[in-house]
Amino acid sequence: MPKIQVNKLYTLTGHNDSIFALVEGNDPRYFYTGAGDGMVVKWDLDAPKDGKLIAKLPHSVYALAIDDQRDLLFIGHNFEGVHVIDLNTNKEIWSLKITDHAIFDIKIYKNQAFVGTGDGVVTVLDIEERSILKHIKLGEKNIRVMALDVQKEHLAIGSSDNTVKVFDLNGFSPVKKLDEHTNSVFALRYSPDGKLLISGGRDAHLKIWETKAYKLQENIVAHMYAINYLAFREDGKYFVTCSMDKSIKLWETATLQLKKVIDKSRHAGHGTSVNKVIWSKYTHQIIAVSDDRTISIWEIELQ
Repeated sequence: MPKIQVNKLYTLTGHNDSIFALVEGNDPRYFYTGAGDGMVVKWDLDAPKDGKLIAKLPHSVYALAIDDQRDLLFIGHNFEGVHVIDLNTNKEIWSLKITDHAIFDIKIYKNQAFVGTGDGVVTVLDIEERSILKHIKLGEKNIRVMALDVQKEHLAIGSSDNTVKVFDLNGFSPVKKLDEHTNSVFALRYSPDGKLLISGGRDAHLKIWETKAYKLQENIVAHMYAINYLAFREDGKYFVTCSMDKSIKLWETATLQLKKVIDKSRHAGHGTSVNKVIWSKYTHQIIAVSDDRTISIWEIELQ
């Protein structure tokens, strides 16, 4: 395998607090960030230094989600609810007061939005009706992260009770409970081909599950401290993890081998916890956000 080259392209500033949320747009030329300062900013990869403020909320923002079908941005406004922005106009078109807890993740599927909150509840919203369909109580601990497999119509939910619970989206019946983690689950993603589900969290371990029966395939001690998020390259051949240990790690999916470490000393990485990471479909660059209030963009050269 050729040597992987990493080149730091940009450090973007503008937020006044830790950046917690990061999502790629329906048009992947754009991405969106949300932070402890309540600001939601739109960034253009063709002119990355010119961020555009599209929302300013009184409380912090941990969760953002794109509704590809309607070109909407869902904002999880902590202790308040959900705000919905029309990305064609960058204007808010509706909002719902659904919780007085933190909103840690939002996922969109067909006409529904699933909102995971700090009281162990998944609130299901009807997007067309702009209303609450139901509240699903999964426990007392935070719902931290969710992942969708649209082929199987499964929703996996990671929480601070150390478990991943998998549900069928038709009727929300339980499929499997995965309880191999020893601490909160923060990172969760299905591989693009749907064959794997990868989870990570405060125990700094990656768990790799095959999705036919949700059996554990591999357990990797992956970071020094909590794994905050993970993201696949579009083709599924590689994925990246980011951590409270200030590093980003690049893994080969087929072998589960660590291929590169992006950190402050080697690649001008972040100086504090790296909270979210995405692998751009537009530029194939890696984008990350951190407690240090900055956004970093790296060019990755690999086969």
